[in-house]
Amino acid sequence: MGIEKLSFLPPTAVKKAAGQPVALGDSPRRVFSKVEPDWTWKDYWGEIKCRVSSFRMRYTVNPGLYAVGEPDEASDVFVTANYKLSFDILRRELRGLNAWIIVLDTKGINVWCAAGKGTFGTNELINRIKETNLHNVVTRRRIIIPQLGAVGVNARIVQQRTGFRVYFGPAHAKDISAYIRAGYIKTPEMRLVRFNMLDRLVLTPMEINPAMKKFPLFGLIVLILFGIQPSGILFKDAWEGGLPFLILGLMSVFIGAFITPLLLPFIPFRSFAVKGWLTGVIAVFALMKGIELSYYKSLLPLAAAYIFFPFASSYIALQFTGSTTFTSMSGVKKELKIGVPVYLTATALSLLILIIYKLSQWGII
Repeated sequence: MGIEKLSFLPPTAVKKAAGQPVALGDSPRRVFSKVEPDWTWKDYWGEIKCRVSSFRMRYTVNPGLYAVGEPDEASDVFVTANYKLSFDILRRELRGLNAWIIVLDTKGINVWCAAGKGTFGTNELINRIKETNLHNVVTRRRIIIPQLGAVGVNARIVQQRTGFRVYFGPAHAKDISAYIRAGYIKTPEMRLVRFNMLDRLVLTPMEINPAMKKFPLFGLIVLILFGIQPSGILFKDAWEGGLPFLILGLMSVFIGAFITPLLLPFIPFRSFAVKGWLTGVIAVFALMKGIELSYYKSLLPLAAAYIFFPFASSYIALQFTGSTTFTSMSGVKKELKIGVPVYLTATALSLLILIIYKLSQWGII
């Protein structure tokens, strides 16, 4: 097992996993790594970085077999992705239990997304069972898969090709202990993914972050557009003319990436694009109350703003579909098929209106 990926594990776990692999019998192919269920400050810091940046794309553990506690041949086997945050949440919830964990190679993607993409799937599970010689590790032919991974795993094929029966466990790892105590039977509550306001709030930084990375380019375009004159680019015109648009741009990010996800169940309509557009329209109208209509000495920039910014909020809100259990793949494709041409048309129309505004300023039309 490579030490590079394991460097993300807590120090005690790194020592055990990388420096003291444990062997069952004499075969080197049956070596596994032992990890502690308790998180260290590095694990908590890693979670924070995952929540606010693209660091999550590099936050992985090596695929393979891991032990929590002192498992034996009768212990349960749980399956997870090699996205380290998924792995950490599972091992933390196994505190007090003696269990095995099989980590699939999902390319650093969490269980739910990887199941949709096919990397948390039937073939990978079968190959990993064989590669870890799980038949020689446990006598019980039972493996427990998180419910959110069910879409990627064909339980019948896994049993036919490995002899292991797949149990689809609870939706959340926190219910594992109760699930085992109940005799591996899920209650209705264990099947539900409620995705409440706190769940959505935790995910919003990863919506705000990519949107804000594009904001400097948007700001540059706005300043050039309002500052350009036949004699060159005038800073005063750029700042005074562009400032309301910059504020509206920040508002669109805030509304699309934060307010819309937060209020998701309370905003009418099922479509994320429509939800984002509605909140964007309300926000633009509310913000315009603070901007005098005579500011531009023309209604053209205001018309461009009323057209562009609600759709900007809509586009940003639409990105949240990838973080939710509210939508299906076919639903997202349908929204994109309709939404993208609308976004492009609105952007082109707004730009055309601003060009007409500039030409009128210069006395050309």
